[in-house]
Amino acid sequence: MLRTVRNSTPMPNKTENKIDEYALLQRIVEGDTLAFEAFYKVYYPRLFRFILRTTRDSEHIEELIQETLLLVWEQPQRFNYDSKISTWVFGIAYHKSLKALSKAGKRSSDIDIDEFSEILGDPMANLAENIENQDWLNQALDSLPVDQRAVIELTFYHGLPYQEIATILDCPENTVKTRMFHARKKLHAFAQAKGN
Repeated sequence: MLRTVRNSTPMPNKTENKIDEYALLQRIVEGDTLAFEAFYKVYYPRLFRFILRTTRDSEHIEELIQETLLLVWEQPQRFNYDSKISTWVFGIAYHKSLKALSKAGKRSSDIDIDEFSEILGDPMANLAENIENQDWLNQALDSLPVDQRAVIELTFYHGLPYQEIATILDCPENTVKTRMFHARKKLHAFAQAKGN
């Protein structure tokens, strides 16, 4: 289905550095490429971090981000307003990530987070401590199954409540709580094993 593409409308006003994602999405429905560019800029770093942390697969991050955001561009009307836009977008990314992991038949654990410092933040505050922490974090996250890593990522790095995480992961809220419980237990055991 072809859509008429508009790109002449001005960008939405930022209120306290927050973009109105609902207004952007409505403009994307209308074919506004500038709105999609703004949407892309808002979600790219968030999706990058989420997909990297969830899949541990550095080779396919860009492809998964593109597939996720392409679906938003091509089918923005699929958003049904039952959740936040971010919940919808992360849900798309999560399911595309699971599909990619299933196709690959493996997890990649040889990721160097420092490669992605431009997107993930400034690692130079205390370089030695940060490298040690990132190495520990990589190893700890690698010890978790993908569904538990997703819960950890969405809870602690994206600040989402369990109800939204349940929507993203397409499971009951109690399942999210159970995954968090088991993830914390495994991370605690991992920390104790590394501390000895």
